[in-house]
Amino acid sequence: MRLEGIHHVTCITGDAPGNVEFYAGLLGLRLVKKSVNQDDPTVYHLFYADEQGSAGSDMTFFEYPGARPGRAGAGMVYRVTWRVAAPDALDFWAERLGAAGVESERDGDRLLFRDPEGLELELAVVATNDAPLIADHPEIPAAVALQGFDSVHAYAAEPDASREFLEGGLDFRVVGPDTLESRGEERGSLYSYDRADARGIQGAGTVHHVAWASPMDEHEAWRQRALEAGANPTPVIDRFYFRSIYFREPSGVLFEIATIGPGFAVDEPADHLGERLSLPPNYEHLREQLEPVLTPLPNPRP
Repeated sequence: MRLEGIHHVTCITGDAPGNVEFYAGLLGLRLVKKSVNQDDPTVYHLFYADEQGSAGSDMTFFEYPGARPGRAGAGMVYRVTWRVAAPDALDFWAERLGAAGVESERDGDRLLFRDPEGLELELAVVATNDAPLIADHPEIPAAVALQGFDSVHAYAAEPDASREFLEGGLDFRVVGPDTLESRGEERGSLYSYDRADARGIQGAGTVHHVAWASPMDEHEAWRQRALEAGANPTPVIDRFYFRSIYFREPSGVLFEIATIGPGFAVDEPADHLGERLSLPPNYEHLREQLEPVLTPLPNPRP
């Protein structure tokens, strides 16, 4: 069994309209699902991805309106990196971000910047055989578009314990002193960490958890693997669009293992993903209560 790299990365925002403008408008991702946090349905869960809503491209946000800024620290992912195809893509993005007032810093084949709430983001030129996961956007040519996740970077208080757990328990492969790879038959992603002891503060502009992708028929087995490796995984939770288990790796970073499928087209046509509030069946009875309290959002594809 091998996990298929990153499934999704979930973060926190205090400003859903601004979040839509940045990730769907400026970065060109597709808003593929407008739903609610299933543990707190009074707040949004927004999903941005490629055109099909593929695992491996899915950046998601819980909105807590007006949430105070957070600060990444030990036990938290602090940077999310997407792949791009070539160095000229970084030229395009440096110019596009700059025109929107977003500062960026070029370091060889990497471009570092932050979203409006301070979340650290990066684009990297990466040679890979993985299929590019691209969204359509009228202002962004496919040749320079974001192509799916390359990696996440975390602060770790116990890097040796984390490495042992990831390598021995989850079958990650060590590819550098502080970097491991999760690679399956179709895709792979990197997990890198820096030593840090100071705990962070969860809030707007921080990562809540990172999810790793599992084929549906291996999901229960991955729960057992995590348990045997010393984690304390939750039971399998049916999120309707995928199934999930959650646990913390030894340095405290919240991990999810999420299934590839059923997918976002189970309750709305693929051509119209993200256009309306989607509620899993056991939340549908709350629609009349939820729609008035959720923040009105701009339509990224008018």
